Amino acid sequence: MNKSGKIFVAGHRGMVGSALVRRLGSEGFANLLVRNRSKLDLTNESAVAEFFAEEKPAVVILAAAKVGGIKPNNDFPVEFLLENLRIQNNVIQSAYQTGVRKLLFLGSSCIYPKFAPQPIPETALLSGPLEPTNEAYAIAKIAGIKLCQAYAREYGANFISAMPTNLYGPHDNFDLETSHALAALLRKAYEAKTRKDRELIVWGSGEPRREFLHVDDLASACLFLLEKYDSPEIINVGCGEDILIRDLAELICDIVGFDGELAWDATKPDGTPRKLLDTTKLRNLGWQPAIPLRDGIAQTYDWFLKNVGR
Repeated sequence: MNKSGKIFVAGHRGMVGSALVRRLGSEGFANLLVRNRSKLDLTNESAVAEFFAEEKPAVVILAAAKVGGIKPNNDFPVEFLLENLRIQNNVIQSAYQTGVRKLLFLGSSCIYPKFAPQPIPETALLSGPLEPTNEAYAIAKIAGIKLCQAYAREYGANFISAMPTNLYGPHDNFDLETSHALAALLRKAYEAKTRKDRELIVWGSGEPRREFLHVDDLASACLFLLEKYDSPEIINVGCGEDILIRDLAELICDIVGFDGELAWDATKPDGTPRKLLDTTKLRNLGWQPAIPLRDGIAQTYDWFLKNVGR
């Protein structure tokens, strides 16, 4: 990685993109290209083509996406499918057409079948039905993977794809209508504590298991892959450990200081029963995470208090 080369971080204002900008900056990469949506609409093919033709980045990290938790994924499948397809197609196509040296496409662990073997190996892709509540998003991400692989096979493009597990950290989405599990639980616990509630209602049974990776660890892994990995085959990024949602809720309540009772709303969906990635491939290359779950949640709560809670 040339530290003076242009690196386009698509989606730099999101949780993942902002972590990438922080990490690249701390490592001395000074020539970062970023654009707000008001300046560059990634769903606009001609605008994206014009941007790439003018700026000619050497490296692209595609972290831009329409994302959300179970409810928005389930309620708005058309928007999740179309918007993500448009963003991916435009950026990947323009990257190839303007001679981008390397592109990193960020997928998601939801690409894997609902009942994939645990831990989930990369070979589980397309081996069974998807989780229905996020099928549209998953199909869009699978299409992005396949497009990167097609450019690699047909044209020799160095386009790689990483599959992160569930993420959390600074700049997460804490909107209870659209957030993922960890951020939603953190906000609910904060608000319950603030109101002095005696009960906190949590969706589902509490029995599903999930793996959580701090977004700063993902940024570290992305830089590692840009420097060390050149295969079009997908690679998982995770911490290698999972936790019951029930235990996660209790951990968050402890960190936040909410001492009421947890109540489980079994009328709400659980989603996939378990989702733990097999990260053997990445670990064998020499990367491993550095932020323990409790420390990461405490750091995230501190960020939340300073930027959202107030």
